[in-house]
Amino acid sequence: MTQLPPALAAHAAADTFGLIDVLWLEADSGRVAAAFEVEHSTSIYSGIVRMLDLALGVPEHADGAYFLVALDAREADVRAQFARPAFSRATDLNLHFLPYSELTTHREAVGRFGSGLKGVLAIARALR
Repeated sequence: MTQLPPALAAHAAADTFGLIDVLWLEADSGRVAAAFEVEHSTSIYSGIVRMLDLALGVPEHADGAYFLVALDAREADVRAQFARPAFSRATDLNLHFLPYSELTTHREAVGRFGSGLKGVLAIARALR
């Protein structure tokens, strides 16, 4: 996809939404079913902020699933960031940590047998 769906593109934070690594859109509605931020060596904080801008700035997308994908060793850092008072409103969102090891181990099964987000949700770790 080279551009955001019209509802997202018209939003004041559209430039920020475009920086999210992966947006999984529902085919019929264009609604965000999931967002993925991959944080290999970059700031966890900035990835969280981008996803929260989408989830809290465009309420019709707040019920999507939001994933922070990173090295297993960064899970404690991810949880520490979400524990900050600045992210207190994030507790109502469907937030997950998706470690690289789970993706590596289960990627073929998720691709072959998964339907929608079901397989991804099965290997992700809830953040709330």
